[in-house]
Amino acid sequence: MTTLLPVREDDAYPGPVVGVIGGNGPAATALFQDVLVKLTPASRDQDHLDLVVLVHSTQPDRTARILSADAPDPGPVLARDAARLDALGTDFIVLPCNTAYHFLPQIQAATSQEVLSIVDATARAALTAAARSAGADGSRVGLLVTDGTRTAGVYEKVLDSLGARSVYPDENDQSLTMSVIYDGVKAGGPVDVAGLEGVIERLRERSDVVVLGCTELSVIHATQGWSSRGELVDSIESLARATIRRAGREPR
Repeated sequence: MTTLLPVREDDAYPGPVVGVIGGNGPAATALFQDVLVKLTPASRDQDHLDLVVLVHSTQPDRTARILSADAPDPGPVLARDAARLDALGTDFIVLPCNTAYHFLPQIQAATSQEVLSIVDATARAALTAAARSAGADGSRVGLLVTDGTRTAGVYEKVLDSLGARSVYPDENDQSLTMSVIYDGVKAGGPVDVAGLEGVIERLRERSDVVVLGCTELSVIHATQGWSSRGELVDSIESLARATIRRAGREPR
């Protein structure tokens, strides 16, 4: 077995090293790295952030556990991954997965490092975008998330603390969103983009801004070129910007 040496054993890493717990899902982890590179102010290789990326694709499904106590628990798995990154000497940890933040207490207990919250970063970005689109009182945040994230109230807890109101799609639109996430992006199947557009439009009628609060939806955001749509707040982009700022830089 190969022994992994701590990254801090030499002076090859002059800045903070970011630990990434990935694989939840794999396409979202790859997208996070791509967005991070594009948003980092850099004119050469050496200007980019140093990362240790752990793609743990076989970790148990987060939503399945939230919906059923009989499903395998990803909490201890995520915690062990955080401890591995801690042992390697990374400076802070990010998870490109929204639903995983339900398990944050277990993850944080396993590491001395800060675990940067994709939910907090996205919620704050949503309120900034809502204020731009609806004025200073814009605080209705539409949430496109997994059933697990919705059931656990992962975003509601943060938005409530910020004085904002969470708005969810109806049952049919929630089912369509889950199909896009699981049958489309995760399974590598066809994605009902037109159907998702309809969900966004209907949710937008009841909210000031719509959060793509699942990183599989971020994959669609990237492939469809939706970055110019001010009514959408993408969680991968929000996490990438927060990561760059935490590393002491200002994103592009």
